[in-house]
Amino acid sequence: MMIVAASSISLASAKTHYHDFVIQPTRVKRLCKTHNAITVNGMFPGPTLEVNNGDTLVVNVVNQIKYNITIHWHGVRQMRTAWADGPEFVTQCPVKPGSSYTYKFTIEGQEGTLWWHAHSTWLRATVYGAILIYPKEGSSYPFPKPRRETPILLGEWWDANPIDVLRESIRTGGAPNISDAYTINGQPGDLYNCSSKETAIIPIDAGETNLLRVINAALNQPLFFTIANHPFTVVGADASYVKPFTTTVIMLGPGQTTDVLIAGNQIPSRYYIAATAYQSAQNAAFDNSTATAILEYKAAPCPAKKQSNPIMPILPAFNDTAAVTAFSASFRSLKEVNIPKEIDEDLFVTVGLGLNDCPPEFGSDRCQGPNGTRFTSSMNNVSFVLPQTTSLLQAYQTDTPGVFTTDFPDRPPVRFDYTGNVDRSLWQPIQGTKVYRLEYGSRVQVVLQDTSIVTAENHPIHLHGYDFYILAEGFGNFDPDVDTGKFNLVDPPLRNTAAVPAGGWAVIRFVADNPGMWIMHCHLDVHISWGLAMAFLVEDGNEVMQTLEAPPLDLPVC
Repeated sequence: MMIVAASSISLASAKTHYHDFVIQPTRVKRLCKTHNAITVNGMFPGPTLEVNNGDTLVVNVVNQIKYNITIHWHGVRQMRTAWADGPEFVTQCPVKPGSSYTYKFTIEGQEGTLWWHAHSTWLRATVYGAILIYPKEGSSYPFPKPRRETPILLGEWWDANPIDVLRESIRTGGAPNISDAYTINGQPGDLYNCSSKETAIIPIDAGETNLLRVINAALNQPLFFTIANHPFTVVGADASYVKPFTTTVIMLGPGQTTDVLIAGNQIPSRYYIAATAYQSAQNAAFDNSTATAILEYKAAPCPAKKQSNPIMPILPAFNDTAAVTAFSASFRSLKEVNIPKEIDEDLFVTVGLGLNDCPPEFGSDRCQGPNGTRFTSSMNNVSFVLPQTTSLLQAYQTDTPGVFTTDFPDRPPVRFDYTGNVDRSLWQPIQGTKVYRLEYGSRVQVVLQDTSIVTAENHPIHLHGYDFYILAEGFGNFDPDVDTGKFNLVDPPLRNTAAVPAGGWAVIRFVADNPGMWIMHCHLDVHISWGLAMAFLVEDGNEVMQTLEAPPLDLPVC
């Protein structure tokens, strides 16, 4: 059964929007084969949610599949509504097959592009969609109003059941099979088998300026994105405005969004839109293919519309870290920001991979990582283990002992040359469900330091429940004596996902003004399954509006 229900009730200028999300298997044909893909309302990608800043969303999720599921509203601040955040076993138990749960939350002070996705195993491979947040009624964009706005969702497609791909990887301890295609708005495009008839067409007219809202919904791959002969003016990222800058190519880590303006100032014809891998990990297998869509001028003469070869853009090399660095360094907040100059909590967090020795009871088929090991990952040498009998937030709220500890270290246990040749004795982390406690209102700085254990890699680190300022990024080991002088304390960009440079570091800062249990994790889902995560427990403040709301009555039970 397919239910597509959406309605809204207006209170003054703010509205409440009601949606039904039915999670159901749907026959989807890609790359010549039909799969029973998991979708919302039979749609792939799923429904686009359109709201204004200040509006409330009420989304009833009905689970009609055989797997547990949760939905995360990626980048939504969820002020006092952590119960609606969605990560499985962090803020809620999963919605079981045959059950439902209603997510209710308000968009506050955010404008631009966010997105929603499943936050349970690898279901987000096909369960995702855009959230478009327009200015409050009566307000406008800080740039000329575009003639047209188009969400562009970049994805990854497996010619298999993604859940089976993950399960096999967990069984063997090796890296999971790479994807078979990238997609743009659900379609791989002309460069793949059996795909050209359904290639996504993005319309434009001569003289128009259009807004593209680009989302990297890929499971495991940072992606370059470009359009032939059409440079971008970047105007926003992660639902925050930025000082406009021009570039021919953008890079998005999984989880990141970027809003760009394009001008219809070329000869009316057809131009390829392309997405391809940025691969920073050395000697790691990756999907080295290219997804395409077509930017098509409505005024293009019919022969041009029928021509077999739209103009192809120049694509960066897959390992063009210099292009990524230049792009990342271009981001500035639109205006000067009020950033905390003093900090109360100063964390240094290593992020990276690891290898576990093969347990004696395992056969060699279960230890297919390098040299007969099993892949793992960690933050500050702790590989994060999710509880299975309750969620972290429920355990905290009900004082349930034995679920988590509050001793996540604010430094790695051993100082070492993080991006150098790391001694093998440091490659195997401990396992734990450790969180870091923050007082309400505390000013927090986190240095995110990549390591070269197994391989250095660009890690998109996402913090739930918060936006943060990225003060600086660099390569090598962070040196406070040298690198603190590089901090931008005037107009740093505000993001919810930081692409930590491969073999480098990023420094983020935020104020702990949202009580709840908030996971911080790598948005490469292969790394989450290996434990590249931790959580912040932010305590209630003294005022009612500084206190977590009571849990909803229909909160799922484990």
